[in-house]
Amino acid sequence: MTIPKRTVAVLVFDQVEVLDFAGPFEVFSRTRLTPGLDARKSEDSSPFDVFLIAEQREPVVTIGGMEIMPKFDFATAPPINVLVVPGGWGSRALLDQPTVIHWIKRTASTAIVTCSVCTGALLLAKAGLLQGRRATTHWGAYDALEDIDPTIRVKRGARLVHDTIITSAGISAGLDMALSVVDILHGMPIAED
Repeated sequence: MTIPKRTVAVLVFDQVEVLDFAGPFEVFSRTRLTPGLDARKSEDSSPFDVFLIAEQREPVVTIGGMEIMPKFDFATAPPINVLVVPGGWGSRALLDQPTVIHWIKRTASTAIVTCSVCTGALLLAKAGLLQGRRATTHWGAYDALEDIDPTIRVKRGARLVHDTIITSAGISAGLDMALSVVDILHGMPIAED
C-alpha cells in the first residue's frame, strides 16, 4: 500500500552550490517509513515526492559547471509542502529578482516547512520571512544577512537554527537541516534510519 506523499520542492538556479541542493534532495528522496535497506528498493513507504524547481524549466548550470534540469517551473509546480532554498554564488543575483523573491514568499506562506541551506537564508530574508527571527547562514554571509534585515538575530557559528523557519550553515549543514525536517515530520527513528 502506498502512502500519500508530501511534496518537497528544492529551488535551483544558475550558480547554485551542488551539495546545498543535492544533499537535502538525497535525504528526502531516500527517506522511508519502513526501516531497513530493503525498503529503499521500493517507493511504497517513501513519505516524500521530491523535485527540483526553477523560475523557468530550462537547464541550470551549478557551481562547478554541472548542468541540471528542473522538473517544474514556478507556473507548473504542484502545491508545495516543504520548500528548500539552497545557496551558492547565484543566490546573490536572485536578491534583485522580484519574481523569485515573491515566489519564495508566496510558496512559504502555504508550505508546512520552509528551510534554507547556506546563503539561501539571504533569499528568505529578502522575502521578509526571517524578520525578527533567529537564523544562520554560511559564515561568509553573516554580515550580508544582517544588512538585508537588521531585525534578524544572526546566530554566528550555528550549524542549524529552527525558529519557525529552519536555516542552516554552509554546504554539508544542509544534510543536518533535511534530517531535522524528517525528524519533525516523521520522528527521530525515521531520521536515524
